[in-house]
Amino acid sequence: MAKLDGRPVLVTGAGGFIGGHLVARLVAEGARVRGLVHYNSRGDRGTLDWLDPAVVADVEVVAGELRDVESVARAVAGVEVVVHLGAQIAIPYSYVNPRDFVEVNALGSLNVAQAALSAGVARVIHTSTSEVYGAARTVPITEDHPLEPQSPYAASKVAADKLMDSFHRSFDLPVAIVRPFNTYGPHQSARAILPTIITQALAGPALRLGSLHPRRDMTFVEDTVAGLVAAAQADERIVGRTVQLGTGTDVSVGEMVQVVGELLGKELGVDGSRARPAAQQRGRAADLGPGAGRRADGLAPAGRATRRHRPHDRVDRAPRGPVPGRRVRDLDVDELVAVGVVDDLLAARTPPARLERGAARRVAVRLPATGARAPVREEPERAGELGA
Repeated sequence: MAKLDGRPVLVTGAGGFIGGHLVARLVAEGARVRGLVHYNSRGDRGTLDWLDPAVVADVEVVAGELRDVESVARAVAGVEVVVHLGAQIAIPYSYVNPRDFVEVNALGSLNVAQAALSAGVARVIHTSTSEVYGAARTVPITEDHPLEPQSPYAASKVAADKLMDSFHRSFDLPVAIVRPFNTYGPHQSARAILPTIITQALAGPALRLGSLHPRRDMTFVEDTVAGLVAAAQADERIVGRTVQLGTGTDVSVGEMVQVVGELLGKELGVDGSRARPAAQQRGRAADLGPGAGRRADGLAPAGRATRRHRPHDRVDRAPRGPVPGRRVRDLDVDELVAVGVVDDLLAARTPPARLERGAARRVAVRLPATGARAPVREEPERAGELGA
């Protein structure tokens, strides 16, 4: 598929964490961007309001609702590419209100698929999640791993994935499913693991995280965005396929705590009272495959998209039922995010001595089965993004 310069592109969920970064990247690529944000009476456009106004000025922002057939059809009309990021994502809340997740994620994706088919779009990129796999049966996880969702959120995403896949098989919808692993970075919700570590560390030296052993494939948000753009621009071999997006390497929760402590100049301790039973802790090393680099501090280079991953894990996931919201002592997390303290740390650089110097890496999407790669860009190793 051709480059996106000058082409009309719709981003659903444009006001979300990844969506805002994707909108900025598409504007920089020269695309004609339309962003669908969830309507609210305040006129709040989510993370788009945190971008440079000059960037947002080049975006057609439309408010709507994924569950509403008409608003989705209007948003899709006239575009060539749809990147479907819009979703209800809060896992703990999915135990409280599963119907909302089914309606937004499954029926909303059905509306996007139908609108894209009717409008004759050239490419749909549907965003999945590694949550669809549940507990790993095999290590590393590949796209062929059974889908065994363990939350209503994950089940709704399986339904969305399968709806998109069925529209390709039944109606030749030109859709590719991209499945990111553990995206992190500026503008992320404070409930995610790295912001949780950072905000608790800012409040005091004692953290409540549970086990430090689970390992995750952490992907910097700009690299997740690069993978989405690569999928949108890839040739026809990607259509009808599911592509996993990550670095192919892993980092433990304990290693993330160590890096945050070093950046803050604090000795951090962890209260393990939240730890899950050992049988439920699924941290395992990834099969990195040939050519997969590792930084001197053991954290993965940012931005390698691969089809082989360690099993996904979350220490902040709710048990099988709702859990009450929690605040970090007297710390106002929202205020911290607003003033950029957390964002600064999420983009912070580790001491140069901890890094391999001069390394370059290529951001790419590996097309399953063929092994072909669709390159995005090559650049010097980004020095020290947390867990990148």
